[in-house]
Amino acid sequence: MEHKLEIQMLQDRLLVRLSTEDGERRSTGGIVIPATAQMARRLAWGDVQGVGTSVRNIQVGDRVLFNAEDQHEVEVHGQTYLVMRERDVHAIASERTEHGTGLYL
Repeated sequence: MEHKLEIQMLQDRLLVRLSTEDGERRSTGGIVIPATAQMARRLAWGDVQGVGTSVRNIQVGDRVLFNAEDQHEVEVHGQTYLVMRERDVHAIASERTEHGTGLYL
């Protein structure tokens, strides 16, 4: 029997799963842009799966915007996650609207 261990994030760290919609995209003119197309430093959206005890503004379930190229990857049960610091997040998409921009996903 395999003993399971729960993963707990420490300090200001986040565990983020990349959103599946970051594949091929469409331009406003309807042109399909494949996921393999090279773009200059494109930011990515991800779903927060875990937060450390010192994280102040982000909760599990929030969607966050970040630079995926600067993060560390970890694989758990065949699923790839990213580990990052709270300060590496550029924006949060959540149902909490106290400091929003007026834009919605």
